[in-house]
Amino acid sequence: MTTTTLAVLVPLLPFLGAAAGLLLGRTAPGFARPLAVLPTLAALVLAALVAVRQGGGRAVDAATELTPTGSVPVELALHVDGFAALVAVLVGLVATCVQIYSTGYLRDDPRYPSYAALVSLFTSAMLLVVYSGDLMVLLVGWEVMGICSYFLVGHYWETPEARAASLKAFLVTKLGDVPFLIGLLALAADAGSFRITTVLGAVADGGVDHPTLIALLLLAGVAGKSAQFPLHTWLPDAMAGPTPVSALIHAATMVAAGVYFIARLLPVFAASSAALIVLAVMAAVTMAGSALAALAQDDIKRVLAYSTIGQLGYMTGALAVGDRGAAVFHLLSHGAFKALLFLAAGVIIHAAGTNSLAAMSRMKDLRARVPDAYWTMTVALLALAAIPPFSGFFSKEAVLGAAEHAATGHAEHVPGAAGWTVLVAGLITALLTAAYATRLWLLAFRGRGAEAPDHGRQPVAMNAVLWLLALPSIAFGLATGALPDWFDGRALTPTLTTAVLGTGLALVGGLVTYGTWRHTTALAAGVPLGAVAAHPRADAAQVEAEAIASHTPAYGNVASAPDPADPGRLLLGPLHRPAAAGFHLDAVYAALFVRPVEGAARIVRFLDREVVDTYVRGAGAVPRLLGAAVRRAQTGNVQTYVSALLAGTAVLVVAVLLVATGA
Repeated sequence: MTTTTLAVLVPLLPFLGAAAGLLLGRTAPGFARPLAVLPTLAALVLAALVAVRQGGGRAVDAATELTPTGSVPVELALHVDGFAALVAVLVGLVATCVQIYSTGYLRDDPRYPSYAALVSLFTSAMLLVVYSGDLMVLLVGWEVMGICSYFLVGHYWETPEARAASLKAFLVTKLGDVPFLIGLLALAADAGSFRITTVLGAVADGGVDHPTLIALLLLAGVAGKSAQFPLHTWLPDAMAGPTPVSALIHAATMVAAGVYFIARLLPVFAASSAALIVLAVMAAVTMAGSALAALAQDDIKRVLAYSTIGQLGYMTGALAVGDRGAAVFHLLSHGAFKALLFLAAGVIIHAAGTNSLAAMSRMKDLRARVPDAYWTMTVALLALAAIPPFSGFFSKEAVLGAAEHAATGHAEHVPGAAGWTVLVAGLITALLTAAYATRLWLLAFRGRGAEAPDHGRQPVAMNAVLWLLALPSIAFGLATGALPDWFDGRALTPTLTTAVLGTGLALVGGLVTYGTWRHTTALAAGVPLGAVAAHPRADAAQVEAEAIASHTPAYGNVASAPDPADPGRLLLGPLHRPAAAGFHLDAVYAALFVRPVEGAARIVRFLDREVVDTYVRGAGAVPRLLGAAVRRAQTGNVQTYVSALLAGTAVLVVAVLLVATGA
């Protein structure tokens, strides 16, 4: 097979698996698991083969026009460069791990067939975005991911949190998609084509008339899809979905799509200095604010959700300083260790029977119950904190090195202000990231109090996936030095200054958090720990669904039973309460947008029911009343009719006489 044929099959196989799963899920449930795992695994193998054949060299391009679409043609176009080849492998790897993990995690869930089919469709849509060479075809995959996220986040639709989270995710991302679509149309109108290669050629030749406006419109869609400030609030609430869905969304699909889109069209954004500065400020606020929020969260999945937002800020920061190689490098590295973090968190939630870190900190020997999750999550947290030699160190230092390069004026066409903004925010976030990673590890695995509940060993499929994802979390950063061709010819080796600063700040953040935890633990030694209920169920999905339903602090409120040994409270001080509530951005949006819209809806409803409906009801009531009056006059009595005739004649005679007299 040619490379083009293989690339076409990569998104097609999960799509066919999704279609077959939806058709056969109810009639033949035994086929649900093979139809979920095998097409995705085959797509991973083919994506790896495409990457090997592409080899980081010249991009593979192919296109066909199915039907004329007017002056600006829409083509089924394929564009596979080094970035696309690597990202497709990441998507296939994470999706395959999620599907395998889900066979154990949701083994007793009656909705598993539809869930697995939606995950396959989600994967197919992301692969379409990755390989697409046409902006309209890319938009199809972009929107399908939004629809799939709505159903997957709302998988536990019995709980109000899941229903609200799915609706919020859909609406917020669609809010960004409206200007995104306008920006795509404006870009195609200027370039005369939706083909990405043609668009980039037009940008290079100066054929785009309004680069700043187009870039800002596109950034709105990216901010919504990749959960960047100010459209990031949907992502923490999306933790109401199953943990494997969280891993898929955070590691390889949905949020990665926005970063990948900017990387593909970076020359469009680089054509406007204003757009780069806006992107840099957005990245800086996103990474620093989300790191502070992560340090205050009680729900383990919300800590990881805010962590994802912060790491996406690093990626957009690298793009703001014009280095798409560093951005994609961190996207790949983050995808591996973040998928591992979420899947390990699923095992921990299963064992503890709760999402709450405060509750886990009251359980001793939890790490002995989940040794696989303990060791692999430790590896992933070290990668997240950018401690060498784990993969997160190399990718994060690539971002900081690119920011330093731009800040010192060595990056062409990149404002120095953008470089300094990203560099300072990135260093602060490195400190905070190590702090909340250390806090999560201490509260989850160094608890004290009642014995942790024992639910037995987790399914082999769940633990095997953890060790599989631990490998790239350890070794991927070391391997990139041999693959400069995949990243625009840049080796992406750490620079001395940022490596020392970043690693030093990370170590300071971790050590200070550990010291604070020792101090707060000693102070809380005399505080009653309370009882920890052992969850009797063995099905991970049921444990998580009930934890979501019962753990209200996970969805915006400060924990009702806080752990006095939590170091985050002492480290943040007065910032803890607003940080735990996401700095009340949801309340601000509710005041500025939700309540005015609800008020306007109530007014429209009143006008519709009390005014418009009144006229409608009146238009029907008047003929009905007249008909009733006429019906009553029809008595069938001849004398009555003669009397009415004579009376009417008399009235007419009198009227004629009066008129004649007046004349």
